Amino acid sequence: MSREFSKIKESLASWSEIRQLLRGGESGQLVPVVIPKDRRGFAWVALLLLALYLAGTALLGGGALAALAAVGAVLSLLAALVWLWRRAIIEIEEGTTGVRSRWGAIVGTLPPGRHYLWLPWDRVDAVVDTSTEIPYSAPIVACPTAENVPLKSIEFFLKFRIVDPVAFVRTIGAGNFDLVLSSAVQDAIRQRSRRVHTERAYDLRGSDVGDMQELLTRQLGRYGVRITGANIPDVQLPDQYQQHLATREKVAKELSAFEREWELTRKRRIDTLLMEIERAKKTRDARIVEVRAAANTARKDVARMLEEHETEAQRVRWEIEAKGRAELTSAENEAKGLRRLADSYRDNRAVLQYELARRRLDVGARLAENAPRPVVVRTGGASGETSTLSTMLLAQLLPQIGAGNDQVKPPVEPN
Repeated sequence: MSREFSKIKESLASWSEIRQLLRGGESGQLVPVVIPKDRRGFAWVALLLLALYLAGTALLGGGALAALAAVGAVLSLLAALVWLWRRAIIEIEEGTTGVRSRWGAIVGTLPPGRHYLWLPWDRVDAVVDTSTEIPYSAPIVACPTAENVPLKSIEFFLKFRIVDPVAFVRTIGAGNFDLVLSSAVQDAIRQRSRRVHTERAYDLRGSDVGDMQELLTRQLGRYGVRITGANIPDVQLPDQYQQHLATREKVAKELSAFEREWELTRKRRIDTLLMEIERAKKTRDARIVEVRAAANTARKDVARMLEEHETEAQRVRWEIEAKGRAELTSAENEAKGLRRLADSYRDNRAVLQYELARRRLDVGARLAENAPRPVVVRTGGASGETSTLSTMLLAQLLPQIGAGNDQVKPPVEPN
């Protein structure tokens, strides 16, 4: 395992060396930023002055010398222009970004491709690798755990990418960023190890470090850097604790062997119990068959008894129905007799009413025959007064008159 932190630096190099430095680094160090040397010189100014001198000679002189001076002026001017054109070409590699400055102030970036910087005060201050995920290894030594036991080392690995070259170059730079990144990584690792118990230290290998990645991204985001991945590939415990772990591993192996032996014994016992259970299941099934047969026999007996009871109930019901029909017929006949008797009573009532009326008539006739008859006594005289003597005689004669043989006697008129 590597015992040194990865180093990040920026280098000064010519344009032809930029690609090699950005991709391969320098002396085992990471180079995400290269400051290109300005290859534009002022030799073209000398050619331009020579062209002006030759042009003045051609104008002032005459003959063949003037023609040669004119040709030399033209050639010098063309050479100066070609020299200026070639030195003005800036080629930015794919995956990198150029930081452009004017009079020393950063004014923007240059994307990959060919660019022309005609003015001498326009420069490319830095070429930054913005597409490559740069690996960074940080072995942290003597990280204390929750029990304050210093771990031998924890190797932390991360990948970052520069997303804002202007902020990175202007704010911190590659050399300072190396110090800031190493400090932030050490602080994050120590915080994580403080939350882990020593016996669980090996759990840090390959554990989830998403919280650490987010923390580092927040801390380094203001520098135009984004953390794209992180993990803990290796953890080493102190030698004494490793011996303790070896003893624990030996005990764990013995425990594992005992557990396997116990597992075999347990399986053997389980198999025996399963055989007994199967045997008991067969016995139970046989008894269940017997019980079912007995249940079927009982059902048949119950069904036969129910049929007998139903037959007896049917017979009793038929007897009751026959007796009821007989009594109903007798009651109907009696009702018919009573109805006929009532009809005869109604007819006899008319006859009796006739007889009663006839007897009433006979009785009335007899009563009329035996009823007393009125006797009218008339007295003479105008005054209408009777004598005492006539009254007495009439009183004596009235009973005799009433006792006669139904003969009507003429009324007696006293004189």
